[in-house]
Amino acid sequence: MEALIPVINKLQDVFNTVGADIIQLPQIVVVGTQSSGKSSVLESLVGRDVLPRGTGIVTRRPLIFQLVHIDSEDRRKTNEENEFKKNGRFYRGIDGEEWGKFLHTKNKIYSNFEEIRQEIEVETERISGINKGISDEPIHLKVFSPHVVNLTLVDLPGITKVPVGDQPKDIEIQIRELIVKYISNPNSIILAVTAANTDMATSEALKVAREVDPDGRRTLAVVTKLDLMDAGTDAMDILMGRVIPVKLGIIGVVNRSQLDINQKKSVADAIRDEYAFLQKKYPSLANRSGTKYLARTLNRLLMHHIRDCLPELKTRINVLAAQYQSLLNSYGEPVEDQSATLLQLITKFAAEYCHTIEGTAKYIETAELCGGARICYIFHETFGRTLESVDPLGGLTTIDVLTAIRNATGPRPALFVPEVSFELLVKRQVKRLEEPSLRCVELVHEEMQRIIQHCSNYSTQELLRFPKLHDAIVEVVTSLLRKRLPVTNDMVHNLVAIELAYINTKHPDFADACGLMNHNIEEQRRNRMRDLPSAVPRDKAAAGAAQSASSADQADNGGTGNWRGMLKRGEDGAAGDRLMPQNPLPASPQKGHAVNLLDVPVPVSRKLSAREQRDCEVIERLIKSYFLIVRKNIQDSVPKAVMHFLVNHVKDCLQSELVGQLYKSALLDDLLTESEDMAQRRNEAADMLKALQKASQVIAEIRETHLW
Repeated sequence: MEALIPVINKLQDVFNTVGADIIQLPQIVVVGTQSSGKSSVLESLVGRDVLPRGTGIVTRRPLIFQLVHIDSEDRRKTNEENEFKKNGRFYRGIDGEEWGKFLHTKNKIYSNFEEIRQEIEVETERISGINKGISDEPIHLKVFSPHVVNLTLVDLPGITKVPVGDQPKDIEIQIRELIVKYISNPNSIILAVTAANTDMATSEALKVAREVDPDGRRTLAVVTKLDLMDAGTDAMDILMGRVIPVKLGIIGVVNRSQLDINQKKSVADAIRDEYAFLQKKYPSLANRSGTKYLARTLNRLLMHHIRDCLPELKTRINVLAAQYQSLLNSYGEPVEDQSATLLQLITKFAAEYCHTIEGTAKYIETAELCGGARICYIFHETFGRTLESVDPLGGLTTIDVLTAIRNATGPRPALFVPEVSFELLVKRQVKRLEEPSLRCVELVHEEMQRIIQHCSNYSTQELLRFPKLHDAIVEVVTSLLRKRLPVTNDMVHNLVAIELAYINTKHPDFADACGLMNHNIEEQRRNRMRDLPSAVPRDKAAAGAAQSASSADQADNGGTGNWRGMLKRGEDGAAGDRLMPQNPLPASPQKGHAVNLLDVPVPVSRKLSAREQRDCEVIERLIKSYFLIVRKNIQDSVPKAVMHFLVNHVKDCLQSELVGQLYKSALLDDLLTESEDMAQRRNEAADMLKALQKASQVIAEIRETHLW
């Protein structure tokens, strides 16, 4: 199981090569307030002075330590690998048994740990500046030594409350967010560092750890500065977990003081002094405290944690590998044969466009109707319901009908309802079907335009590689649709014009409606005759009714006024009351006054005579009957016209139109120019896929060696 940590280090190296943190690897995250002893704890684990020192905030970028235990054989192999030749002589690449390597300096070897500390300071200022600001971009440092155990540690900026100097005003929030980002990783172990000479109940490190790990299953507490507690007090209750219990345990350590650091006291000497102090002050806990015990505990916890995380880690790597493989496929291979590639892309787009209309596309939209389904919805729902909502008599008043009847009779009173008035009015109503029909064409045209974008986004992602080709295809298809729009509109105009050109009163459906209407009128006449008193002879009653109707007609047509200027006497008045004009003209013009024949009074409502009411009712019924016949024809013929002249024509001609406009040798280089960032994204995806595949192989090796 000891080999599990080097495996994680190898995985970390794999992902460091592509600069990605998409995989959350197991690691130990060190959290604590400023001056709580975090740096001293880390240096004790490394065994060397390696971290920058100073007042205030010193750690201003995450520092990821990979401690790698090596033996003499590993050191010999590493020396051979890093040999180089200069001036005819071979030089060892590493001088000493311990060395370090930074990720950002590639293969440069640092055997002087003072240089490592200086490099950390320089790299920190390069990204974070010199104003004590922080950055979330980590520094990766790998330390090889025979005196360390295999660990991966992350040192974070110390928790602070008040900004000092040139620090940002929100420095506390920035540091807290940075800490939470790292300890929120479920594969991390939280090392919460707290000084013994502070109140454990107010520990900021334990507080922030508990926010992301409320059960404490991955939190280990470290109590520093045991030698600096007030006289007469000790940390026995704290170390025994009586103050604040921590599931993974509480370990006490003794750090070097600032005086020890100034006097260059080595870490090895400090560890010996720590052991002596613990034996004297805490003899019962000496074997469960101290830096060496902390290192062994961290190593054990990390190994078990890695073992528990590996199954999920393996699944995550496999899923990401499949996603990046799919992404790389969508970017396509570099173009070798331009002509074949262009023809292939054009053909694929045309096929996907037609499939989207037919409903056989590979990518089916689930959020909304698209393509042929929306066109069907436009025909049978939008257009159909719109036509059904058109009132056959909409916009017609009884006065309009009566006016049309009278205008059709000329100066002579009519004995029958003139057919001309029916044709005039029904054409006016049929004309109202033209606007929704043209709107149907417009909606279908818009949907076919939307299909272009749908195919670009979902069906042919290869087009995203070539933005100029994509724009050219969009332009060609748009132009084709634009050319077909007036042709389709003309056909729809003609469909309505055909209905207006000939009013077929011999239409079977219309003849049946007329027969039924005549039957109803005759039935109503017989009912009125039946309701007359028995003392009145039928012939006299009929004659009287005719005479009354004739009198009413004479009253309406006679006089010097006009029927449009008649005043309404009220619907409750007698049927025989005579209607008088509102402003009657004098019987003879007065001397000195001219008569204006165009001064016609504004018409107002009035009560219709029995004959007028009957004539209007006949015309309205005829209009409604014939209008329904025409509406049915239009509802059937317009979708057929749109399909033939627009949809099917575009489907049939799209491939040939695209090839004719774009498949030209002079356009190949321009159309197949990739977008600026496409090549970069393809390379990044390829590198990430290689890293994931390599990581998968590393995990497979663990299974083969029975480490997992």
